[in-house]
Amino acid sequence: MRCRVILLSLSVLMSSCASGPSSLTADIPPSAAVISAAEHPITGVFRLQVRGAGRRDGRLYLNSETDYRDQRCLTIAIPDEIAELLAARLGGDPALVLMGKVIRVKGEARRVTIGFFEHDGTPTKEYYFQTHVLIENADQIEVL
Repeated sequence: MRCRVILLSLSVLMSSCASGPSSLTADIPPSAAVISAAEHPITGVFRLQVRGAGRRDGRLYLNSETDYRDQRCLTIAIPDEIAELLAARLGGDPALVLMGKVIRVKGEARRVTIGFFEHDGTPTKEYYFQTHVLIENADQIEVL
């Protein structure tokens, strides 16, 4: 199984390197999205199981891993206004309704830098990377 994921990730990465910023039509798993987005943003349809969720700074985050800091995690970033529209469509809080569910998300996966801060809010020099798909329309998310 692990070999299949690695091979799929490598094939997505190789096809995206050959053509510059990528646009793919097949469902892209989180591991392939993270690998490809490390080089440049990748546009496509991403399929993931929601294993974690959280809210911060006016956004709802749905994660493909329980630990959002896991380097394999693909994060779906949903502004609160869109999360409200999604809640109306789903009949409840998307963080609760979608937990454990498989979703398909259309958009652009992009590597973002996440900085660490001191307790007083002062930024440190430490950081890590996450891969986000920013949602601009509730219709970008489909529950499978």
